[in-house]
Amino acid sequence: MPDHNLTIWGRANSVNVQKVLWCLAELGLPFERIDAGMQYGKTREADYLAMNPNARIPTLVEGDFVLWESNSIMRYLCLAHGRGTPIYPEAPKLRSSVDRWLDWTLSAVQPVDRPVFWGIVRTAPNERDMIQVQKDADAAAEVWAIAERLLAARRFIEGEQFTLADIAVGSYARRWLGVEGITRPAQPNLTRWLAELGKRAGFAQFVAPPMS
Repeated sequence: MPDHNLTIWGRANSVNVQKVLWCLAELGLPFERIDAGMQYGKTREADYLAMNPNARIPTLVEGDFVLWESNSIMRYLCLAHGRGTPIYPEAPKLRSSVDRWLDWTLSAVQPVDRPVFWGIVRTAPNERDMIQVQKDADAAAEVWAIAERLLAARRFIEGEQFTLADIAVGSYARRWLGVEGITRPAQPNLTRWLAELGKRAGFAQFVAPPMS
């Protein structure tokens, strides 16, 4: 049990908040979540900016400790409250391999996810530019082909063990395979892997709900 209550600032439909909530579930950690961002506002208020100068979500608060950036928050949770957890292995080579995929979600996946997701899910039907969205989806398909090829030979992103890599990549994969109205190539390995992630309680509770 943590020494201080864990509080996560951020709306539940944010993929980066979902990653953190899923991680908390995997570690069995209790927490409080406070809505912030988009329709909830707060991120531009002085008190929030004092915690997170980027005015983004999520932000973790534990006692007098504050941390922002979702992947850093997940790493911290494992180090502070999940020592020895297999989802963030201690062996340097294994941990570095997991970290690589967390970085990959930011450098490769997030840039191609956003225009597709926002172009459909967060754009009114009469305002969607589906020609552009499909071009963006074609670019996203090339990135997701990397995971598709890799998952042909392994159960999870980093081998036979579920790790933070699956949380980080899987949260975005749910959006990629769940968004409607685009044409994408068949990706059976990605689909099989996502279905397996769907059996995990944290995914079912925090990532699987309808996208908005």
